[in-house]
Amino acid sequence: MNSTERAAFRFEQVSASPLETIKIGEELAALLWPGSVVALRGTLGAGKTQLVKGLARGLGIHEEITSPSYTIISEYEGILPLYHMDAYRLSGEEEFIRTGAEELFYGKGISVVEWSERVQGLIPADAVLAEIAITGPEERRVTVSYPAGKTP
Repeated sequence: MNSTERAAFRFEQVSASPLETIKIGEELAALLWPGSVVALRGTLGAGKTQLVKGLARGLGIHEEITSPSYTIISEYEGILPLYHMDAYRLSGEEEFIRTGAEELFYGKGISVVEWSERVQGLIPADAVLAEIAITGPEERRVTVSYPAGKTP
């Protein structure tokens, strides 16, 4: 199911730079709640980690945010905890479960899963979907979709 079919509320913004993508993430943080799960999609180099940097900033996190490609899960403390997960290097859903990542869903923090399509069967149906598309050398289109009952 794509974002248009599942969305009760949807917004789209264009970013002309990595700094603008961070700003969009910061704005998105204000539209989430404790227990939110954000399924993040986009090709390599689209700006997924930049968006998470903005989410962290919006949650009052001042630590350096890096891609958790090798650690799989990074945890940060802010106004709400941020659980930054990356499924890129995982073999699939079974390995995701073994990391314990799924246990962080619906906790007191915000869970963000980069490369969420690799573990799609484990992503909650009420997750917020954030898709980043490369539309130019620096330009990106960020589309955020909220399912019914989870509008900001």
